[in-house]
Amino acid sequence: MTLPLSDTALIGTCMAAAAIGVLALTSGGDTQPAPDDTAGIAAPAPQENDALAQLGAVPVEDAQDAQVAVDAEFGAQVRAYLLQNPEVIFEAVAEFERRNMAQQAGMDAALIEANYDEIFHDGHSWVGGNPDGDITLVEFSDYQCGFCKRAMPEVFSFLEDDGNIRFIIKELPILGPESELAARFAMAVLSQAGDAAYEQIHIELMEHQGGITNDLLLDLAEDHGLDGAALLDYGAGEEITAILTRNRNLAQRLQISGTPTFIMESELLRGYVPADTLAEIADSLRE
Repeated sequence: MTLPLSDTALIGTCMAAAAIGVLALTSGGDTQPAPDDTAGIAAPAPQENDALAQLGAVPVEDAQDAQVAVDAEFGAQVRAYLLQNPEVIFEAVAEFERRNMAQQAGMDAALIEANYDEIFHDGHSWVGGNPDGDITLVEFSDYQCGFCKRAMPEVFSFLEDDGNIRFIIKELPILGPESELAARFAMAVLSQAGDAAYEQIHIELMEHQGGITNDLLLDLAEDHGLDGAALLDYGAGEEITAILTRNRNLAQRLQISGTPTFIMESELLRGYVPADTLAEIADSLRE
């Protein structure tokens, strides 16, 4: 299976291509221009042009008029150095990625600070773990999300092992009508039956494999001694709709586009995170 390149990998590839271009320019061979054979070649996408421009590349439409001059002695030195030390290309890519990650982390921290109360004290989301814990972990989740299902036992294992984590679940159904049906039902359980009932329903919905229907939710409610029909009716109402709207608006402001997404204090973690990684981040926050 071929995976798409990440932005960082694309830049890294461009940097490697630029280095190869330096080698070509300084190879000392024939410098006569090649015949015009550009027919049928697609122009780079705008984002590719931006990435290449950062590396000093000249767009094709401008290159015909550009005067490219390479000092022969300097070019030979660069060529010799790169041939002897090709690893510096990848070191440069790694440094670019480090700086990019640091910049993203700074942006995430600013977004979290700007939305602090809505993230950590919204008044409608379930709060579990240790409500008085010194660190708060927030999860945006979807009951039809495979990685959310995979993450659930990891999260609860982390909560149990640490013992000092305040845990918040924010329902973010983004995978279709069945996701929304389940989220509305779970939020209705929280509102009408309380925290303990919600936690049980949340775990069972996350463990469930397959489609989610009204009949499934009615059976689940019956198993826990709850009025399923009343919960489905309440879940379809305006109060739950307003909560979902707030959660979606918050996710949009935080630039969250997938589940699971975690927030641990000032850290925003996109995607599945195992228990040991959560523990490492918690330890670093406490230092």
